[in-house]
Amino acid sequence: MSWTSPNDLKTQVEKLWLQGKLLATMITDQAFFPRRLIFKSPTSKDLNQRYNEVRNWVKEIRTLEQNGLLQVTWSEINHRVIGKNRLPTQVWLNSLDDGLILIGKQAASKQFAKIKDETDKRQPKLLSWLEHHPMKALASHKEWSLLLDIINHLQQNPRPNIYIRQLDLPNIHSKFIEQHRGILTELLDLTLPAIAIKPEHRGIKSFCKRYGFSDKPELVRFRILDPNLAFFTKETDQDITISKYAFTKLNLSLKQVFITENEINFLTFPNIKNSLVIWGQGYGFTMLSKCNWLRQCQIHYWGDIDSHGFAILDQLRSHYPHSSSLLMDQQTLLAHRDLWGRENKPVHHDLPRLTAAEAKLYNKLRNNDLRQNLRLEQEHISYSWLNNRLNEIAEE
Repeated sequence: MSWTSPNDLKTQVEKLWLQGKLLATMITDQAFFPRRLIFKSPTSKDLNQRYNEVRNWVKEIRTLEQNGLLQVTWSEINHRVIGKNRLPTQVWLNSLDDGLILIGKQAASKQFAKIKDETDKRQPKLLSWLEHHPMKALASHKEWSLLLDIINHLQQNPRPNIYIRQLDLPNIHSKFIEQHRGILTELLDLTLPAIAIKPEHRGIKSFCKRYGFSDKPELVRFRILDPNLAFFTKETDQDITISKYAFTKLNLSLKQVFITENEINFLTFPNIKNSLVIWGQGYGFTMLSKCNWLRQCQIHYWGDIDSHGFAILDQLRSHYPHSSSLLMDQQTLLAHRDLWGRENKPVHHDLPRLTAAEAKLYNKLRNNDLRQNLRLEQEHISYSWLNNRLNEIAEE
């Protein structure tokens, strides 16, 4: 049956609820009711061929009308065979209360009403946000008062320069804020003064920087490769992790710095005079970006021979243009053919900072000239191959 049924009408109202349009009427002054619903009636042909079905359908619509939740407009139709008949032609939802009863959302609307009233008293600037995001607010109805507490505190104490753990508010702990960073970002952007927000920091991972909380320090893990420069006794492992800031203050007589992505390669990197090795850990060189003394060193980057390896190399050169690649060449790739693997999600964009030889190999990889999604992981390169290349570097 192609005619609109009572369930179809209920579904339309439920859709208005899920879209937040019903709850929004509790805030906005814009006229929303009466709301005409989509309604399809039987045709003249239906009356002639399916009269009994039409009569049963009319009874269902009349019962719905008698419940008083929807207003039905009726029209008299003159049919040449069956004569005059009254058929429903339009259906209207007259009020929010009627819609809530129809779909059983009275309790949820009361929760939203509490949110609206509290917001109006404490943070009226957020009423417009509530109008446009009522379902998001309703999903957080249990936490709403606490969210407003956080907003109020940061209005009084902008950019507090403390760790979230140190925020001393009743019933609010660091995990609560971490779990609600998404919605808090939306609310704080609307309620805090511009001076309290650093908009260049985006995303939930940058929440602390955006609103002036102390963030976990970025760490740099490195190994001293020259025993004569050892921080500790020569018998002690020189695997050291310090903050980014402390790393920028190192004052070592270094000639070379090696960066490798693989932890085992990092741990087994051989001793080299006036050198250290850094565990790169993938994309992101902000931990090194302000380390001026690195600009005086020869930097060698050793990544996987795949599209991401070259993309990371390209990114490193945005900070240190003089960086060179290590064992990321076609000779190394072909010499380890038996150990080729497959890259799951290769990148294909241009990498403008690659050398001519690197770009040629990268283009072969992204064009699948050698094999589909080819990858040679750096830990598969033989240790002797690494030592031979390091000896060549020492002689250069």
